[in-house]
Amino acid sequence: MMLSVEALAADLVHEIAKHSSVVIAFSGGVDSAVVAAAAYRALPEHSIAITGVGMAVPDSDLRSARSVAASIGIRHQEITTSEILNEDYVRNDGRRCYFCKSTLYSTLRDWADANQYQCLMSGTNQDDLGDYRPGLQAAAEYSVVAPLVNLGITKKRVRELAAYFQLEVADKPASPCLASRIAYGQSVTSERLRSIEKAELFLATLGFQDVRVRLHADSLVRLELSLEDLHLACEASTRTAINDRMQQLGFKFVTLDLMGRQSGSLNRTLPVVTL
Repeated sequence: MMLSVEALAADLVHEIAKHSSVVIAFSGGVDSAVVAAAAYRALPEHSIAITGVGMAVPDSDLRSARSVAASIGIRHQEITTSEILNEDYVRNDGRRCYFCKSTLYSTLRDWADANQYQCLMSGTNQDDLGDYRPGLQAAAEYSVVAPLVNLGITKKRVRELAAYFQLEVADKPASPCLASRIAYGQSVTSERLRSIEKAELFLATLGFQDVRVRLHADSLVRLELSLEDLHLACEASTRTAINDRMQQLGFKFVTLDLMGRQSGSLNRTLPVVTL
């Protein structure tokens, strides 16, 4: 029998309350927001949400994280991370996410130790375990606790909890970091990250929502839009405006993915990888 959302929320609060103090790796997305909301209820004086601010974090996500933390009431802090200085991260092979998360968790661990906080927590949910996520190895290496996984909470139920906690991000689409838009084998640079961010912001001004601008070799970008919006991008004036702006941003070839918006589409280029 499926637990009611009220009972599930109580279980999550109880699960977090097993720890004396917690630092939540807080992106401001729905998963980490639910963990932060429960943590604030469990340990109001001994919980903090920390957002790692690296080059691949869009400004819009940072503003959202601030807003969500304020609405929860939890203490919130931003800490600069330096993954862009790591050659293994910049190289952008299939393990980029591992090096990124290693940098994040080591930074949070140092903060937690210096401020006498016991536990690191993430918003990893049960469904994440079925995807290719090398960052999970980094989480294991730093003993990061995933209360949503411990309780078997799926993404669907996370959104139910977000609505129950009255979080503004309950229906927010997933927003992975900008580096996830760069095809494996193409180096991650600050210039490329900013160009991708500007490209997606431009598409938003045209009315396209939940888009991805994927960068491939030879300065080719592949635009992923919702299937309902594909025909709009093919209208002459819109097509010209998109192409002109992408060229201004340094992209030489502009393509439209006929399959529309797809989560983790760049993972299709990877061979079978074992962690």
